[in-house]
Amino acid sequence: MDLGALKRRFGVVGSSPALERALMVAAQVASTDISVLVLGESGTGKEVMPRIVHQFSTRKHGSYVAVNCGAIPEGTIDSELFGHEKGAFTGATDTRKGYFEEANGGTIFLDEVAELPLTTQVRLLRVLETGEFMKVGSSKVQKTDVRVVAATNVDFDAAISRGRFREDLYYRLSQVPIQLPPLRQRSADVHLLFRKFTTDFSEQYRMPPLSLDDEAIEILEHYPWPGNIRQLKNVTEQMSILETVRRIDADTLLGYLPETHRSRLPSSVDGPGSTSAEGMDEREILYKVLFDMKAELNDLKQLVLSGIKQGGVKLGAEDGELVKRVFKEDLRAGESGLAQAALPQFAGPSSEGPHAGAEDVAHQPVEEVILSLQDSEKELIRRALEKHRNKRKYAAEELGISERTLYRKIKEYDLK
Repeated sequence: MDLGALKRRFGVVGSSPALERALMVAAQVASTDISVLVLGESGTGKEVMPRIVHQFSTRKHGSYVAVNCGAIPEGTIDSELFGHEKGAFTGATDTRKGYFEEANGGTIFLDEVAELPLTTQVRLLRVLETGEFMKVGSSKVQKTDVRVVAATNVDFDAAISRGRFREDLYYRLSQVPIQLPPLRQRSADVHLLFRKFTTDFSEQYRMPPLSLDDEAIEILEHYPWPGNIRQLKNVTEQMSILETVRRIDADTLLGYLPETHRSRLPSSVDGPGSTSAEGMDEREILYKVLFDMKAELNDLKQLVLSGIKQGGVKLGAEDGELVKRVFKEDLRAGESGLAQAALPQFAGPSSEGPHAGAEDVAHQPVEEVILSLQDSEKELIRRALEKHRNKRKYAAEELGISERTLYRKIKEYDLK
């Protein structure tokens, strides 16, 4: 089997081993009549596999019927699949053929098969085992010769244990299972898919195709793509339509990716950027402590600025507690030599005791406090970038911030 020709014929892009194995299995089982179950997350391209099975089978000249089981209401699914007799229910004004009758001699693809109600699962099991079915409202048994290929993104073990899917039907459907890998496991294929999509959209919308700079390519390949190929295609189409500059940089690309997944860009286990507790040295812990403190320091700055505008800093009991808490942590960290190196502008403990300097820091001019925080933040970002050889993804993970925030800070502080 020539995989290259197979990919070109069915528009498959990529060369990951898991993808190529799935294609080979689909082509090999096509000549038989056994049932095939395609497994994979939503958006991984499961609909390609039944077309391959059909086109390489002896049924290729017969009908190919694709049914989305999740899109048909439960009350009409039996009628859609198996047909009905005239008068079988309200609105059944004529006798109607079902999909299994229409696909006789060919292949039927049942997408989202796990969404079928239990009563319909019983009917489907009978078709698979005997080739027999009855129309809704009829007592006459009919025969059909159909090859069944099913697909789902549901965890069958969980569905069976909850009583939502029949175990005997699962084994009958999955005579040959084909597992499609998610896009996050095909990082080498992501840029190829992007280039295909942007070329397609450039022809469709009559505009130049997009291209990515090196940093944008790195983000594209390491983003987890929870929506898989469907999400990548959607993002590419949005940028193709909305972006006037056809060279896409990292900032622009990040603007099209959901914030909830940006901080979860994968890195190799125990590799650069790993933030597990094991292997974190004291400086890395200090980085995280400082950035966690920043939100409280921002609140404090606003508080002090407000007091100055009113003619003097006046702190209530609750506000005073905030000052003590923020600066006490500051000074506690300041007792370490690493902290002194990372926070050169912050006041350290006074000779009166480890926490006596908190009030002194609180009474510093606001501009000095702000400058101190900015200098420290700039220094931490510089050191994180230096440590990871300017790999911004790893530096952002270590600092506990999103890549987009890191890019903004690099520009803000003019870090090269």
